[in-house]
Amino acid sequence: MEIAIKLSQFLLSLSILIILHELGHFIPAKLFKTRVEKFYLFFDIKYSLLKKKIGETEYGIGWLPLGGYVKISGMIDESMDTEQMAQEPQPWEFRSKPAWQRLIIMLGGVTVNFILAFLIYIGMTFFYGEKYINNSNVKDGVWVHNQELEKAGIQTGDKLVAIDGKPVEKFEPSVNMEVLMAKTVVVNRNGQEKTINLPNNFIGKFIDQDKKGLIGLRLPFVVAGFAEDSPNKEQLKPKDIFVSVNGQQLKYFDQSKALFAAYKGKKVSAIVMRNGKETPVSLSVNQEGKLGVAPAEITEANLEKLGYYKFNTETFGFFESIPIGIEKGFTQLENYWKQLKLIFNPSTGAYKGVGGFHAIYNVFPDSWSWEIFWSITALLSIMLGVMNLLPIPALDGGHVMFLLYEMISGKKPSDKFMEKAQLVGFVLLISLLLFANGNDIYKAIVGK
Repeated sequence: MEIAIKLSQFLLSLSILIILHELGHFIPAKLFKTRVEKFYLFFDIKYSLLKKKIGETEYGIGWLPLGGYVKISGMIDESMDTEQMAQEPQPWEFRSKPAWQRLIIMLGGVTVNFILAFLIYIGMTFFYGEKYINNSNVKDGVWVHNQELEKAGIQTGDKLVAIDGKPVEKFEPSVNMEVLMAKTVVVNRNGQEKTINLPNNFIGKFIDQDKKGLIGLRLPFVVAGFAEDSPNKEQLKPKDIFVSVNGQQLKYFDQSKALFAAYKGKKVSAIVMRNGKETPVSLSVNQEGKLGVAPAEITEANLEKLGYYKFNTETFGFFESIPIGIEKGFTQLENYWKQLKLIFNPSTGAYKGVGGFHAIYNVFPDSWSWEIFWSITALLSIMLGVMNLLPIPALDGGHVMFLLYEMISGKKPSDKFMEKAQLVGFVLLISLLLFANGNDIYKAIVGK
């Protein structure tokens, strides 16, 4: 069932993005009276799952979910229809249209991608508002999940002050991405500010690790269940919250490893909160320094009830949501551009994190959430728009590059040149596709 939910979200998001992107090419092509021969969701190599011809255009669904396309007459594209290009240009063909019209047609897809992302962020701001914790409310600092981040110098209990010179005012999930791409992080440790310089190859080291978390909120140790051989099944009960062990405060789960390690193979006296009352218990610590107890996941409501954090939800009216949503869109666009620059810089090791369709599939949760679905779809729309703008022949950006050259120089590249450029672009795209999906396969094999 979980696989079906993830797959449904993945295919729905992919379908929305592909259809709207291709619609961005289709509409201006029709407006400029350019013939569109095909409009396909997914690729129809050899055969299609569904097709119907309406007017001069064949609409259909292909069997290979690696993208989609519109086939515009008189355009050198992925169809590589050299036979058509060998004939005399016709008034309804793409190549017969003025350069400015061809430019609008080629930019239509990425324009729709960016507009869609901004509209989603506006809608999400209006419907869901903004959820966050004031950074000043994270009084005991953050929980560092990652060994490489610890090696770089950031410790559990540090309070985030600034990331790359920008003060941290709100603690929210985006802080993780900001830290991952940062060069410097300022923290407050025991009342003193320290500047941590992250190594240039930190992203590569992060990707190489099995655990992908960076930082999070420090959480109480709440009992969820027990290992089969746990000696503490009779003493502890699910939902017990640890308060102290042998007189030492145990406020956060991250403190438990070091605390119990000091009592390997021994008995300890502990106090847990059970049904709102402090209850003393006697526990056995095994030779590994563990209790044989699984910690529970804790909801935001329960964290508030226990007095650990105060979560804020700021709501906005429709017109208030517009500038906020647009700002979120530009922030994501800027962040993704930074990621691309890091990927193309081998010294950072960021290229190791490049993933294909399996990586995108895994981004979606195994339970349905419209808020998460639209958030991921907006980000993917930005990614699709940016990637298509890269000046690689066979991508929209490659066509735009040659069109701008034509408009500036007044010279149109020959069809033969465009065919060869398109072929080179295909080789590059296939290489990138193989690399990205090969990364997925490698990670699946090594378990990362």
